[in-house]
Amino acid sequence: MALTGVIDDHMLQHYRELLDKEDAAFDELEHAYEEGDRCLFEADLTEWTVAAQRRLAYLKRLGVELA
Repeated sequence: MALTGVIDDHMLQHYRELLDKEDAAFDELEHAYEEGDRCLFEADLTEWTVAAQRRLAYLKRLGVELA
């Protein structure tokens, strides 16, 4: 996999934003788990899953494939 020309400041900034959104969603998921709120947990799990999928889709569009 050649990433020459793919990794630049814009790419890193966008990736960092995706990571931050995923991290924030996981924090909410963790809080819902600790509080024992099943409905909120399931909603937060969906948000975290979507955030992770967006990050992985972005990497795929850049040509980065994870096994």
